[in-house]
Amino acid sequence: METISVSRLQHELEELLHEHRPDGQEGQVAEYIPALKQANPTHLAASICLLAGEQVQAGDVDIRFTMQSMSKVITLAMALMDCGEACVFEKVGMEPTGDPFNSIMKLEIMRPNKPLNPMINAGAIAVTSLLHGSGTEEKVERILSFVRRLARNPAIGFNEDVYRSEQETADLNRALAYFMKQYEVIEGDVEDVLDVYFKQCAIEVNCWDVARIGAVFANRGRDPETGEVIMPEHVAKICKTFMVTCGMYNASGEFAIRVGIPAKSGVSGGIMGVVPHCMGIGIYSPALDEKGNSVAGVRLLQSLSARWGLSIF
Repeated sequence: METISVSRLQHELEELLHEHRPDGQEGQVAEYIPALKQANPTHLAASICLLAGEQVQAGDVDIRFTMQSMSKVITLAMALMDCGEACVFEKVGMEPTGDPFNSIMKLEIMRPNKPLNPMINAGAIAVTSLLHGSGTEEKVERILSFVRRLARNPAIGFNEDVYRSEQETADLNRALAYFMKQYEVIEGDVEDVLDVYFKQCAIEVNCWDVARIGAVFANRGRDPETGEVIMPEHVAKICKTFMVTCGMYNASGEFAIRVGIPAKSGVSGGIMGVVPHCMGIGIYSPALDEKGNSVAGVRLLQSLSARWGLSIF
């Protein structure tokens, strides 16, 4: 990325956000989780946390939303630190999939019967099952504590309504989990594992929180303000690699070509972007395309990448 003043970044972010706000009209908010149906499809917000400490924001940045699949990056980092690479990748593969994020098909036809990667639902559920803790409450508190530390925001909690809504409409996730239990990908009580998974997805953040978390990954696992090592560099590297290959569901290849940065989306409309050695980006716009990615959010990131030269390729 070329050197650009913070004032210019602010001006251009506001300009591009105004340009892309109408794009949300082309998508639809997630309806299969009833609590997410209440989102306003016209909302669009973006926050940027530069590694030098500067903050650039525009749009509806006060809106809070749930992490959903963005949390998969967090729990992957935790599982790698808890169990090590060998244990994690014995249960979950490293390959992209061209199937939807909640598909069961590859689980049935692949040998061994394990999820292809940690960014699809089956893989994320398997990863969550590996987290250390004496019970669901302790595991959820560990995840919350880690997110708070990454974002430097002790007030982060989870949205009870979204959690309940996910829990009550999770037949497909239950099918994935029980299938994996049959093949010993998941050990222990399936409902306990799913309870932790639903709560991690319901963790509530704003765009600045997401940008701040992204900045830690951009800074090789170190807090950009204090230099504190929050995760080992090799863990941050693995997570960023999965964000490139699998982070935008089955649109990850196109996103890599058009935007070219590690990113992870969620069906709440959030996107966490990571520009290595440069910045973390938080985007929110709840109207989604058919693959589950924010329509306006993806287009805004594409424009930012083109204008500022953000692609890592």
